[in-house]
Amino acid sequence: MKYTILLILIFVVLITIPWKSHPEKIQVEEIPPQDTLAIAIHDLFTNEYSDLDETKRLDNTIERFMRQWEIKGASLAIMKDGKLIYSKGYGYADEENGIKTDVNHIFRIASVSKLITAAGIMKLVENGKLSLDDKVFGEDGILNDTTLYYPLKDKRAKNITVENLLRHQGGFTARYGDPMFNPVDIAKKMDVPAPADLNTVIKFVLSRRLGFTPGTSTNYSNVGYGILTKIIEQVAGEDYERFIQDNILIPAGCYDMHLAHNLYEERYLNEVRYYEQADADLIRACDGRDTLLPRSNGGNNIEALSGAGGWVASPTELLCFLAAIDGDDSYPDVLSQNSINTMVSCPGFSLPIGWMKTNGRGDWLRSGTLAGTSAMLKRQHDGFCWAFVTNTSNWTGPHFPQKIESMVYQAMNRVKEWPDRNLFDPAYCKNFHDKKKLLADDRSTKFGPPLPDNI
Repeated sequence: MKYTILLILIFVVLITIPWKSHPEKIQVEEIPPQDTLAIAIHDLFTNEYSDLDETKRLDNTIERFMRQWEIKGASLAIMKDGKLIYSKGYGYADEENGIKTDVNHIFRIASVSKLITAAGIMKLVENGKLSLDDKVFGEDGILNDTTLYYPLKDKRAKNITVENLLRHQGGFTARYGDPMFNPVDIAKKMDVPAPADLNTVIKFVLSRRLGFTPGTSTNYSNVGYGILTKIIEQVAGEDYERFIQDNILIPAGCYDMHLAHNLYEERYLNEVRYYEQADADLIRACDGRDTLLPRSNGGNNIEALSGAGGWVASPTELLCFLAAIDGDDSYPDVLSQNSINTMVSCPGFSLPIGWMKTNGRGDWLRSGTLAGTSAMLKRQHDGFCWAFVTNTSNWTGPHFPQKIESMVYQAMNRVKEWPDRNLFDPAYCKNFHDKKKLLADDRSTKFGPPLPDNI
């Protein structure tokens, strides 16, 4: 009898130990799908859920990298075969206010935004509203409003197609600097108040000669994706951000991705503060004032970047988005397989659509860099996908994402066994309904849109 009691006591102790390597899967009442998706998935858990013994060496690698490059804050999310297995923030989201980075913090994602814009264009193509061969300018072009974009200095601009812009073959170059980052000079040349908005930037580049005949060469172009932003608005008949959210992001399960603002005071409620390297130069305020400001806080006109580089997101929701455009049935796609194949193809000497680099093995990569941030989103042929974003820029500029890729590869290889779980499943969230009410009460409309009514 006494042995039976002893065995029962041992069993009770074992099942109550909080085993750290595999956090308990919390059982909650059945949650209707529409209710679950009404809040961002990154609001349902915290860093604690990925504070695992198995990933300590990965954490050490990331923290060492951050110290080496003086990165204030960063966030990493990892997915395997459509399941979110890891998500964690590091360092400070806002050092001045002592706010540490957690999984729900959102960051500017720079040119990773181009992948979102490309998905929006492909959705319009699927819906029969647009063709990749459609001309953009000229009398029969999509953007044929003579009050906005004319006259055309170079008649070759009439031959620019939607696909030319998607693959950076529109003929635009940065021979005299990137027009998307010269809001004051362009405003002065176009005789409008600073900062030059996106329409003004487009009109300015069309008042100059192209760098090459459209479709004959490839030259990375931010303004090309700015033009694609306006194409979406023209064809869809609605605001770019609203179209993307309603037709791409929300169907993908992304509820906390938005277009960024220029200033720290205008940030979203859970958006990080941005930092630049110690020796970074100040520049004239983008609104034309005789004030020197950091590029990341009023120097660059982030709002005009729009579909070329203006989105904010968390790594977790970036993986939700990636899972919805990868052709894998384990997570429902928002695009057809044909659209996905077209995006990752590289005919001739062109770049893929939206992506920065793809290969035949199934590796797809998209990076982005701005003053105050570096971002990378990668799909690997072995089933792993990951997103890594920082709130600190580096003197190496656009080359820094390559160092991120190398570091994440090394860090992931230091994990011998990954947890068998899926953090996309709300059953892992403690007190789901209490969190839902808290978010509904606390979300400020000043710093972002209110939660949907069905929350």
